[in-house]
Amino acid sequence: MKIVNFDETPSLVSQYMAELRDVKVQKDMMRFRTNLERIGQIMAYEISKELNYKKQEVITPLATAQCDIIDENIVLATIFRAGVPFHQGFLSYFDKAQNAFVSAYRKYREKENFDIFIEYIASPKLDGKTLIIVDPMLATGASMELSYKALLTKGTPEKIHVASVIASSVAVDYIKSTFPIDKTTLWLGAIDNEINAHSYIVPGLGDAGDLAYGIKE
Repeated sequence: MKIVNFDETPSLVSQYMAELRDVKVQKDMMRFRTNLERIGQIMAYEISKELNYKKQEVITPLATAQCDIIDENIVLATIFRAGVPFHQGFLSYFDKAQNAFVSAYRKYREKENFDIFIEYIASPKLDGKTLIIVDPMLATGASMELSYKALLTKGTPEKIHVASVIASSVAVDYIKSTFPIDKTTLWLGAIDNEINAHSYIVPGLGDAGDLAYGIKE
């Protein structure tokens, strides 16, 4: 499995990541959502370099030009609700992509123990397509795995890209063990080494859904 960690090379992602993590900047929900979207745009651009292209003749006002056009059927998938602004960043670049949405949530049995449930899925057929699954936080990897399995009910993609803003090292190992190694690429803004007793990434940035849309009851 190929893993791309943006944190290894300082870039604009580093600046946006710093703002996402900063408790003072986090108070601005609009800026938080915008930074998620910006990182999604940058990752989309980098993923585009890994795709297949075909030549297409384009007529200009003066002559014709040979242009490279993406030759893959892309489906962008995200997990509600934190994934929405991150997904929008990808969609603004892959503007012709089809889209899929999954609702996954934690149901706590005790203070530190929970199960993950998939409640909703909307997706086009995936057979032979390129699936890009985006979710800002990859804490344990369990929600991503269950969402992927739910999407497989719509067909088997030819290629898979998994993109997250921050992942724990535990989640990275989990994704490597549960996703098909030969056709999956993992794109990460940063990898943090710890998860706490509540399965939150440390240092992480907190609850991305609450920071983007407000505290839920």
